Amino acid sequence: MDMHTVVVGTSGTTAQDVIAVARGNARVELSADAVGALAAAREIVDALAAKPEPVYGVSTGFGALASRHISHELRAQLQRNIVRSHAAGMGPRVEREVVRALMFLRLKTVASGHTGVRPEVAQTMADVLNAGITPVVHEYGSLGCSGDLAPLSHCALTLMGEGDAEGPDGTVRPAGELLAAHGIAPVELREKEGLALLNGTDGMLGMLVMALADLKNLYTSADITAALSLEALLGTDKVLAPELHAIRPHPGQGVSADNMLRVLAGSGLTGHHQDDAPRVQDAYSVRCAPQVNGAGRDTLDHAGIVADRELASAVDNPVVLPDGRVESNGNFHGAPVAYVLDFLAIVAADLGSITERRTDRLLDKNRSHGLPPFLADDAGVDSGLMIAQYTQAALVSEMKRLAVPASADSIPSSAMQEDHVSMGWSAARKLRTAVDDLARIVAVELYAATRAIELRAAQGLTPAPASQAAIEALRAAGVQGPGPDRFLSPDLAAADAFVRAGKLVAAVEPVTGPLA
Repeated sequence: MDMHTVVVGTSGTTAQDVIAVARGNARVELSADAVGALAAAREIVDALAAKPEPVYGVSTGFGALASRHISHELRAQLQRNIVRSHAAGMGPRVEREVVRALMFLRLKTVASGHTGVRPEVAQTMADVLNAGITPVVHEYGSLGCSGDLAPLSHCALTLMGEGDAEGPDGTVRPAGELLAAHGIAPVELREKEGLALLNGTDGMLGMLVMALADLKNLYTSADITAALSLEALLGTDKVLAPELHAIRPHPGQGVSADNMLRVLAGSGLTGHHQDDAPRVQDAYSVRCAPQVNGAGRDTLDHAGIVADRELASAVDNPVVLPDGRVESNGNFHGAPVAYVLDFLAIVAADLGSITERRTDRLLDKNRSHGLPPFLADDAGVDSGLMIAQYTQAALVSEMKRLAVPASADSIPSSAMQEDHVSMGWSAARKLRTAVDDLARIVAVELYAATRAIELRAAQGLTPAPASQAAIEALRAAGVQGPGPDRFLSPDLAAADAFVRAGKLVAAVEPVTGPLA
């Protein structure tokens, strides 16, 4: 197996594999164990389908229509119909990486051998991923229970050769044409298979996995920018001493303090509290950065535990058990995933909020301890970074709105059969926006803090070696330093791309060593 192939077995998958398939276009293969488990489970389903007694999902209708027993001759039509009718999404298209994660995670559950899907259906799912075919999935349609029904149905529709999909060249075409162009035969669904393809938490889980990866980078980046702001404000690094954080032993807090301390090692700017404008303490946004950043880190760790459990799960209803029973259950409910998606939106909003407060402090001549107003070249003639902070504040305000939990809501559906839903898909969608906003907010602080440090250097104060490395890498990326007013948007966009790509972390680690 080469490094660009992900093998799907019976025991779940990893976050790294999800990202490799969703973002890295890794190839997907089914393990021999998975093929065997698929075949064994299918034998059980076929045996139950041959019996006169109704079995939910095999020989009955679905949801509120589960009381109807479906005759043999109508069961293939039933499976096609559930996919067609549930592919009812509306609104803008969902991003390609989300759809690939969605398809891969559904394949992960199918490969567990608990769904009763035939091996050839699972292989077709892998073939579609490997061909770079991406079903058109829409923004709206999932209540997060029973799982992500509409998004998964649009994916299943592509397997049937129906609906629209995007080819590897980015062109949207009828799915049947794309399958034919890649030599993939559409699947003819049999008992249980339509239901098994659309009854899971795969969309919200895929978005959780990717958000965790993005937030890990942003939290480390925010530790760095907090240290740069502390330095630019002539703050004290004494509050980062490990013995202070040891007596309040939240793990994330200690990690963030250590990151900041390592960035500031060797700085000539810290420790000037008793100079011309004496201070006893720095403001909360500076002094409490490890506590806020660290609490967010601990929330990420908790969300990661939930994601790992879900990645190891087989989410379907009904499920095929090893002893041959096919049992209904409620494992498709998205509450565990929905809650942590909302938790992450809350901590991301608070990180954005404290980040913006430090930026504002850098720009205010009454609180910046000797920096020019708005870090302008010629204040009055130049406005400096005044409106960059406005943009940052607008992003923070949006993040606060996005922090309102989706999972606290529930709108009953399916004639009150599904009378409590998770709204996990909605929680995931707003978290993606929040993560994008947070990257921009951190980028604005980076832009302001590096300019401020360079202005301090003009005053004869030498920054830490790690800070200097960050400044040099940012300038090499095309983000300009202090000077007269210029068109700011391109600089801010370049700073955003620099942070988002992990380049800020990569710039300082040769000096600091690996940061957590």
